[in-house]
Amino acid sequence: MTNRIARLHGQKDLRVETIEEPTAAAGEVVVAIGAGGICGSDIHYYADGGIGTIRVREPIIIGHEAAGTVVAVGAGVTGVAEGDVVAVNPSHPCGTCKFCTAGDHQHCMTMRFKGSAMFLPHEQGFFRDRVAIGAGQCYKIAEGVPMAEAALAEPLAVCCRAVTRAVQVAGPLTGKRVLVTGAGPIGALCVALAKHHGASEIVVTDLQDATLEVAKQVGATRTINVATNGAELAEYEAEKGQFDLCFECSAAGPAIRSAIACTRPLGTIVQVGVMGDTPVPFNMLVSKEINLCGTHRFDAEFGQSVELINSRSMNLAPIVTHSMPVDDAQKAVELAMDRGKAVKVQLTFG
Repeated sequence: MTNRIARLHGQKDLRVETIEEPTAAAGEVVVAIGAGGICGSDIHYYADGGIGTIRVREPIIIGHEAAGTVVAVGAGVTGVAEGDVVAVNPSHPCGTCKFCTAGDHQHCMTMRFKGSAMFLPHEQGFFRDRVAIGAGQCYKIAEGVPMAEAALAEPLAVCCRAVTRAVQVAGPLTGKRVLVTGAGPIGALCVALAKHHGASEIVVTDLQDATLEVAKQVGATRTINVATNGAELAEYEAEKGQFDLCFECSAAGPAIRSAIACTRPLGTIVQVGVMGDTPVPFNMLVSKEINLCGTHRFDAEFGQSVELINSRSMNLAPIVTHSMPVDDAQKAVELAMDRGKAVKVQLTFG
């Protein structure tokens, strides 16, 4: 069999190549990848050759959102069997650093995260026909769940972590008025989670009608295109702000300012989108006593996200707007860069 991979050699140099078939060592399984999602970090690696100070310094198989079928099992593996469909956790903390021993694995000092160029050698990712990986990183997917939805486990886990942080600071989402700024994949998944957790109102802002339509399908009660109807946000700035909670998913300066203006005093903003140095109106943040809360990757939330996917309790299908074969990997990444057309683009394998 041919083991195809999508390997990035440098800026805008993504090639479909072949490598040797993997074998399962003790404690490992071989997973035949069925679907893999293209993330914002994959796009940055492709378009810019890196993210901030993290640069692609050697060829790297990209991709860290994936699901597939177990096709081989190594010695000593229990709990996962040949034929099981699994979501694959790309996160592999060391388990021994000060953050791991404190239970904060998402902050591991030497995290090996699939498809990441942070360390040398780079951690090779999931955009390949088959991968050998520790059985403990494989989470069973229920019968009948589409592979495309199973492959949303990783970005959904990121959003579950954002909800965890929101609850830690502001309590349960039940009955809360929620603003989501940015209707990309993470924003759409935050909308679905807010609806699942009982938010009374979910308003979503973005610059594109196509992405806002997906947000409506997964649970938004109102959408506002701030490029064409930005004035509609003004009503939410009244009386020092109307929202109890905001998930800021755009990483855009104007959206952050809107989030602060529209969040009520003593409300909470969870910063999900990642950006560089950005001006923030701290005077308003301080005077309104707003909780500004960061969120980073996930830990136990990966298992939570798989449970949610298996329960079929959220409408996730509309988020995957395009699926393309791995042979068209470069076209797929270019499509994923077009926010006017795509929300989540996935590669398919097999």
